[in-house]
Amino acid sequence: MEISTNNINNLVKCLQATLSPDPSERKQAENFLLSIECNKNYPLLLLHIISAPNDVNVDLVKKIGAVTFKNYIKRNWPIDEDTLQNKIHQEDRVLIKEQIVTVMLSAPDAVQKQLSDAISLIGKYDFPDQWPNLLTTIIENFAVFANAPTGDLTPINGALETAHSLFRKYRYELKSQKLWTEIKFVLDTLAKPLTELFVLTMNLCEVSKDPKVYNVILVLTKIFFSLNYQDLPEFFEDNMQIWISNFQKLLELEIKELETESDDETGVLHQIQSQICENISLYAQKYEEEFSSYMRSLVTIIWKLLIKTGSQPKYDTLVINALQFLSTTVIKPQYRDLFDDPSVFSAICEKVAIPNMQFKVYDFTVASDEELFEDNPEEYIRRDIEGSDVDTRRRAACDLVKALSKEFEQVTMSSFGLYVKSMLDQYAANEQNWRSKDAALFLVTTLASKGSTQRHGTTKISELVNLEEFTTMHVLPELANPNINGMPVMKADAIKYIVTFRSVLPPQVIVSTLPALTKLLEAESVVVRIYAAAAIDKILLLKQPDSKTPVLFRIKINCYVYMMFRVDAATLSPFAEQLIKSLFGILTKPGSEENSHTMKAIMRTFFTLKQQIIPLLAELLPVLTDKLTIVARNPSQPEFNHFLFETISFCVKLVCTVTPEGVGSFEGVLFPIFQIILQQDILEFMPYTFQLLAQLLEFHSPGNVGDTYTILYPFLLTPVLWEKTSNIHPLVRLLRSYVRKTSPENFEKSLNINGLLGVFQKLIASKSQDQEGFRLLKTIIEHCPMEVLQSQMKNIFVLLFQRLTSSKTTKFIRELIVFIFFCVIKYGATFMVDLIDSIQNGMFGMLLEKIMLPDVQKVTGNINKKITAVGIIKVLTDTQKLIDGPYAQFWALLLQSVVCLFELPEDETVYSEDKLLQDDNDNSYEAGYSQLAFASETEYDPLEGIEAKVFLGQSLTKLMNQLPGRVSILMSQGITEERRAQIQNYLISLNVQIM
Repeated sequence: MEISTNNINNLVKCLQATLSPDPSERKQAENFLLSIECNKNYPLLLLHIISAPNDVNVDLVKKIGAVTFKNYIKRNWPIDEDTLQNKIHQEDRVLIKEQIVTVMLSAPDAVQKQLSDAISLIGKYDFPDQWPNLLTTIIENFAVFANAPTGDLTPINGALETAHSLFRKYRYELKSQKLWTEIKFVLDTLAKPLTELFVLTMNLCEVSKDPKVYNVILVLTKIFFSLNYQDLPEFFEDNMQIWISNFQKLLELEIKELETESDDETGVLHQIQSQICENISLYAQKYEEEFSSYMRSLVTIIWKLLIKTGSQPKYDTLVINALQFLSTTVIKPQYRDLFDDPSVFSAICEKVAIPNMQFKVYDFTVASDEELFEDNPEEYIRRDIEGSDVDTRRRAACDLVKALSKEFEQVTMSSFGLYVKSMLDQYAANEQNWRSKDAALFLVTTLASKGSTQRHGTTKISELVNLEEFTTMHVLPELANPNINGMPVMKADAIKYIVTFRSVLPPQVIVSTLPALTKLLEAESVVVRIYAAAAIDKILLLKQPDSKTPVLFRIKINCYVYMMFRVDAATLSPFAEQLIKSLFGILTKPGSEENSHTMKAIMRTFFTLKQQIIPLLAELLPVLTDKLTIVARNPSQPEFNHFLFETISFCVKLVCTVTPEGVGSFEGVLFPIFQIILQQDILEFMPYTFQLLAQLLEFHSPGNVGDTYTILYPFLLTPVLWEKTSNIHPLVRLLRSYVRKTSPENFEKSLNINGLLGVFQKLIASKSQDQEGFRLLKTIIEHCPMEVLQSQMKNIFVLLFQRLTSSKTTKFIRELIVFIFFCVIKYGATFMVDLIDSIQNGMFGMLLEKIMLPDVQKVTGNINKKITAVGIIKVLTDTQKLIDGPYAQFWALLLQSVVCLFELPEDETVYSEDKLLQDDNDNSYEAGYSQLAFASETEYDPLEGIEAKVFLGQSLTKLMNQLPGRVSILMSQGITEERRAQIQNYLISLNVQIM
């Protein structure tokens, strides 16, 4: 594409069409853009449109162009590591890097943000090695600003935003020499001008209240955080006074003009103060020694800041970060005296902890917890019980209390306990004071819990809290209240409390809550009924420990030891029918039609009841499949969908394991839905569909695939399905099921062997999916009649050796070794040695020398090790070329490798090519693959009943009986005397005497 007026105008029209209300016109425009994006000059045309004067292209077109450009860079800038395909012309790459910063700096804010992200994406791959002048261009704009600080601030803000997006990765990337080298380059180039710009802007702040000036400060504080995250740079250590003293000034600053009128929108000054709290927390955590002289003054400043900061949501981030700084400081022994005072604890509890833990009620100007609870229950649940409350005031206050109780447990319990009692008394006097009890329950939970896991909840508690007594007095009455719709927040709190302490409360207490929780499934409050479902799920997940259970799960509470337990079918039976009815009822009520907690509880209930659920399936299965049909139209809740499929899979397994002929009933119900999913290409559900199809097919009797599966089979080989990574594992599983269930006499007729091998060829070429190719191939080898496959065997190994030559990885070597010896077991050692040598004379010897002997120790997994060992033993004892032929010099070394495979740990060294396994460079979104636990494949052992060490002894004895004295001669070649003696001693332990 040439850069011409005609092409620019056409591209503008196409960009505008991507916003058309007509779906067909919009889709046509999007497809056209995708079809031309590999053309030379395409990205330059986009930049031309973005940078055109406003009278030529309106802002909307520029925004569309900028978003399109960013997505184009995201898709195409990385070079595919497998194919080395460069989707962007090299000249375009060079010109993009020459032009993009200039275009970005002069662009309006919305466009600038998109281009800044695009620069960051390019920088991820090219900076600094292939784009060293990027920093120079950014720094040049520092100088422009310094010469005219009161002029247009758009370029300096653009330059800083670009630097911020470029350096943000330093916050999360793992340490490496490459990263250190890059950071050093950045610091050597940028640290000094950045600090000078900071000082200049701080001076400007003394005479200006312009928010844009303070926005420069904001981005500078963000860059400071990124550049200091990995380690304390020498320059910043030397100039700490400049930065920290100005941070202190900014924390104490109050400028009404920089406040916003909205209660939700944070002003730029409070954003700065929030980022500074993050910065000083970083220094307090990581660079304590160098930073210690500033800590005491900063604690005082932060404390004053917390006291004066309001409760509006716009201050939330500031309060959270300020509390996190105090939490960091509390645990430092040298600052213990700042907190070791009962009056300080009282002040923290009264002025900081409780106000920030309290449930916010309706306020006509402020978003509240009560508003979330009633009007947005999904978000409330996500924050409260799904662990996404990391960035909430309540969690930050909780972390501060935890830090205090860790360092000052006795005084914390004493001081805070008085406030807990007072709040509980307020509630007892008047239930309208429920906010007080809400805060009390949260505070008790915080104080009592000293260790937890996601699976088990709290696993370690403070001995200073009588948890069982508190539960009986203040929690169980809320659950037992017959009015299931009264005081919903209290009921939700009580349920959450039970979930939190489910592993440490006495089993009888937990079991006693199940009937009450079942009733609460009918509550009008969405939060209450979802919490009840989540609690049932968590309780049913608890396991009775056995003698091997770690001590961690034997919990001491007030001198008693309770052990986690499993609720069984007998426990649920008295109320099972009501439990199931209520759980399914939730899925029909507004606000919880696709709730994942409920679906998990249904699955867990089915699993607990097992055989008792079978009589109910005639009624329940249609409800599940109807729900599946509904969600297939718009799969918007991935976790719900997963557990819906998991529940159906469990039903199949439960029934068909006992009654295999029942599979037809499931197929009759499920196949119409599967047909819709496959015909409409519902990406999210296709991996699940393939897993269920495989599970159903595996319940068929051998040789009885069935007409529906036969019709479906050609579709499964279509290349487009295999382009989606998430389909590959379940598709391979399904094809392997076909192979297993097809009778040998129908194999060639029913299964297109060339099509199957075509799939294998595609998979084996991929570094990330080659293991799937081997899984498929091993199943074909095991079940396909030799006369069907014989003509293909040589080509198969040619493909494998080509991949070995072009792209050797540890994983591929491991899979190849196991596969070769799998074939030895299937076809015989002599056949396989001759087959490999037919490709090239002496190739088996080269394979032994270069691959098998050096790398056999890399084989992992008991079954794979057994296959490898037995295969090697067969080669040693059944192959003339090794016993008395051209490969005899490898015999002793190969025997040594078997002994090492038995006795030595796995070799975990990797090939340098393995880094390319961060591979197949697909940066686009794709619906993911999730394994269904109840449809999982049982690990298959083709050598079941064979013990490899015994087999070695038997095989060597047989060989020595056939060829007396030959083994002794073979043992004298290729290994040292010391190693020979070790092997002989090992064989003696197997009752084998070398003769």
